[in-house]
Amino acid sequence: MGAFSPEMRERAENLLTLYPQRRSALIPLCHLAQEQAGHLTSPLMEEIAELTGVTPAEVYGTASFYDMLHTEPVGKFLVGVCTNVACLLQGGGELLEHAEASLGVAAGGTTEDEMFTLEEVECVAHCDKAPAVQVNYRFFGPLTGESFDDLIAKLRAGDYDGVVPPHGTLIRVMRENGIEVPLDEVLAERKEMDRAKAERKAAAEAAKEGN
Repeated sequence: MGAFSPEMRERAENLLTLYPQRRSALIPLCHLAQEQAGHLTSPLMEEIAELTGVTPAEVYGTASFYDMLHTEPVGKFLVGVCTNVACLLQGGGELLEHAEASLGVAAGGTTEDEMFTLEEVECVAHCDKAPAVQVNYRFFGPLTGESFDDLIAKLRAGDYDGVVPPHGTLIRVMRENGIEVPLDEVLAERKEMDRAKAERKAAAEAAKEGN
């Protein structure tokens, strides 16, 4: 039996049809695995390797490179407090300190009940609502210490269950159709693009030599 549940395995196989090469689905499959387990377990990475035709080491190398992918357990809610320039000027540093004290963990830590993992993050492109916070990549802000505590309380109570899904779920609507253009047509277009690029490069070099 595979690491993916039957439902997730079906979704994984459907994802593979969206790409001309199976290995191109590696990152989407990592997100799918994370949606199932909250983080990328070794068995899931091994199954992703099998599905995409790469090695488990390549899957781990990819997963460990990107901030949105986690190879270690995290809380149900990943709380990211932005401390980049706009948020910092509006109290992002103080908000992070408050969050650490309120949750009882330093940035990078997970609460004992495994509900929250706290992170200090770079710009989340929510600068007009500084200081901003992301919870499982859903935006909140501007927040004060008081409104942060209110947000945490509502997350614990389930008040945001329709807004903030458990960690790992990035999208709510799955594509059901794969590539509609025949693969040989896609490859032919890529070959033509490469030919045109080579011609432009040759023309530029010839013009340079002529000068």
